[in-house]
Amino acid sequence: MKERNNTGLRIALVAIGIGLAADYLLRAEVWGLNILVFNLLFFASLGVIAWRHRPDLLTKANISLTAAILFFASMYVVRAAVELLVFDTFAILGLMGVLLLANLKIKAHIAGTFHYIAGIAWSGVTSVFGPFLLLGSDIDWKKTSGGATSKTAFAALRGLAIALPLVFIFGALFMSADAAFEASVNKIINIDLSMVAGHVMLASTFAWLSAGYFRGALKRFGTEPQATDDVPETASEEEAAHGSEGGSFVDRMTAEPAVTDEHVIDSTVVEHINRSDPPAAKEKELFESIIPNSSAPTFKSRFDKWQNIDNSKIPAIFTLGTVEIVLLLGLLDLLFVSFVSYQIPYLFGGLDLVQATPDFKLSEYARRGFGEIVFASALVLPILLASHWLIRSSVKSRTTTVFRVLAGAQIVLLFVIMASAVQRLVILTGESGYGLTTIRFYPMVFMTWLAVVLIWFAATVLRGARNRFAWGALWAAVAVLGVTNLMNPHAFIAETNLQLMRQGRDFDAYYNATLSDDALPTLIGSFDKLDPEDARSAHDRLKWRVCEKIRQGSDLRSWNLSRNKADYLLRTYNVKPGKDYLCEPPD
Repeated sequence: MKERNNTGLRIALVAIGIGLAADYLLRAEVWGLNILVFNLLFFASLGVIAWRHRPDLLTKANISLTAAILFFASMYVVRAAVELLVFDTFAILGLMGVLLLANLKIKAHIAGTFHYIAGIAWSGVTSVFGPFLLLGSDIDWKKTSGGATSKTAFAALRGLAIALPLVFIFGALFMSADAAFEASVNKIINIDLSMVAGHVMLASTFAWLSAGYFRGALKRFGTEPQATDDVPETASEEEAAHGSEGGSFVDRMTAEPAVTDEHVIDSTVVEHINRSDPPAAKEKELFESIIPNSSAPTFKSRFDKWQNIDNSKIPAIFTLGTVEIVLLLGLLDLLFVSFVSYQIPYLFGGLDLVQATPDFKLSEYARRGFGEIVFASALVLPILLASHWLIRSSVKSRTTTVFRVLAGAQIVLLFVIMASAVQRLVILTGESGYGLTTIRFYPMVFMTWLAVVLIWFAATVLRGARNRFAWGALWAAVAVLGVTNLMNPHAFIAETNLQLMRQGRDFDAYYNATLSDDALPTLIGSFDKLDPEDARSAHDRLKWRVCEKIRQGSDLRSWNLSRNKADYLLRTYNVKPGKDYLCEPPD
């Protein structure tokens, strides 16, 4: 109890500090260095509390997950592409969910995809609702250290936390209802209440969510109830005979007036014969209420079952046998074969065959099929995982063999289909294409990860090591997204389009100028090679970018390497807003 109370108090105090830090760091208009600093503070605090109270959670798996989170947070200091930073943010949130699995007695490196999804969902639930349990159950406020002054201070803080939001709400309503009252309040309290409310809301929100996440990460789950922790494992014969304070079974039965020796002696023979015995069921219930059932599953055993969750609890009608697997995967394989039969000629015939086909435009072939093929490829993996998990245990050996054959064939066919998608992208971005965009680049990144994961699926699930699949797929995603960050997507897109321009293709100057500051070092030196109209469009976009930078101002919290380089290049090339651009610095 004392350990739980101390842990809860530390979590609450650290969460308040994180909330205040978030209010200062994250209030910048543009995020950069502040995201990295906030994540360092957040996970350093989590690590210190874990080291003090839960050193068993400081495993290699958790440390590696935390390192990956900090890597993606550091990309806010390096990259400026918004969509890339959005992907990095989703990666951080997903890894934070996986990080909680260790506290649920689930080993992440041999967990399943379902465990990862459950961990992500649990991180959201515990972040929102965990503080209620932290403040109402984990912390015993009556036993907190300190005298009357400390307890009074805690009571005052709780009262203010309840009263101030209500005061702000009613005050705002009354001020809106009466102009004289509003003027009087503004004269007495010369502060911006909306600004104060914004600070309070931001700090409170992050403090609340941090406290909930910390509780979900550090609270001991899967242990026996606290009340039984101090009970010895073996009781003496005397304790077994006399029971607890409420009395044993014999004590309770003899305490009834109907069965005391004195009552039996005073009864007549007829009354004794006619007296019924206590019902056996009631005796059994009473006995079980006194003697605990040692074979009943404990809290820990219930949590341990989550590590190796299977379909044994699912009704047989929802599981798959050999016939269902053959029909499901067999029909899909036939459909894939029919589609591949149309794609192979184009794959091996090359661009000439596509152009030689009558009534078949190159742009139609490239644009129409790419998105559909990417989406179809993404559907295959969850179908294979779900169908493998649903294989009925009674026919598992035979059905698994059939599954391996059909799933392996489907993976081979899928690689052919994915090759068709790659060919379409090459057409779109090649010498006869239309250039590279973010909408075409990121699906290719996804398909790269999917190709790696399908190979990993064949090496694990099809070989009977399903529990290794999710961990490898997770780190494949981390690796692919990490390499994508390092390769600088916007600069790669700009360089590809410039190469096409040098080969005589049209160059969309306006689109390329809208790319983030990551691409500016690649683009700005090539604008003098554009035709006058494209050059004017690109410079207009750059002037607008300068206006935005002037409006945003300079803030150390927003510092970013790409934006810093872009600022230097814009000054070097003397890009300034003209008379038509009214840029006023922020107050």
